[in-house]
Amino acid sequence: MTNVLQTVFFVFVAGIVGTVLIGVQSRNLQAVVNGIASIVATALPALGELVITHRIGADVTFGPELSVWLAVAGFLHMLGMLGWYETVSWWDHLTHTVSASLLAALVYASLQIPSALGSQVTDAYAAIFTVLFTLGAGVFWELVELAAREIGEYIDRPPVLEYYGLRDTVLDMVFNGIGAIVVVAFDVRIFVSVTEQIPQISGTVVIGSTILLFVGTLVLGLVLETVRNTEAETG
Repeated sequence: MTNVLQTVFFVFVAGIVGTVLIGVQSRNLQAVVNGIASIVATALPALGELVITHRIGADVTFGPELSVWLAVAGFLHMLGMLGWYETVSWWDHLTHTVSASLLAALVYASLQIPSALGSQVTDAYAAIFTVLFTLGAGVFWELVELAAREIGEYIDRPPVLEYYGLRDTVLDMVFNGIGAIVVVAFDVRIFVSVTEQIPQISGTVVIGSTILLFVGTLVLGLVLETVRNTEAETG
């Protein structure tokens, strides 16, 4: 990392750690769990470099931008978990836009190079696929939040994620879409230097993630239906 980006990265990681400590002190399980997940997410690029180097012997460097973007997204989300989602009306919109644009930028970059998807795709296809994939991931995440709430209520435990209702879901999808559209509209290729180092892996991840999103959405739908039927029978 450059000195500036390295400093930014550690500042935001320290911020995430600080929110976890606040969560521990206030016995906020949601904040603790989400904080740990955010810390793990910021470590993924470094872990990915180690795994790829060890498994295929390739000298891969993902660069600082990915780590910094993950740290920023994680910190913004953690502030939300400590109450900003409820007290700052636009905070949820900001976090969804930042996170969705990160996902979109990674997918968009994967489509800019020949990979497991075949030859390089057209710009129009890359743009459409990026937006649809980001929206699909958003739908999956909303179902995860809903499932967390339903399961939490079923076992009489606080859910680790909050679901705020249909109106919030619609707004989340809008801002997920905005994040993706900004990426394709401004042709953001910041992560092409990452994906071109591992073209086959990037393409495989995109294909595999698309399949997992589809299957995962169906499974979550079945889980929710099962939980609700069980609650209706026991209620």
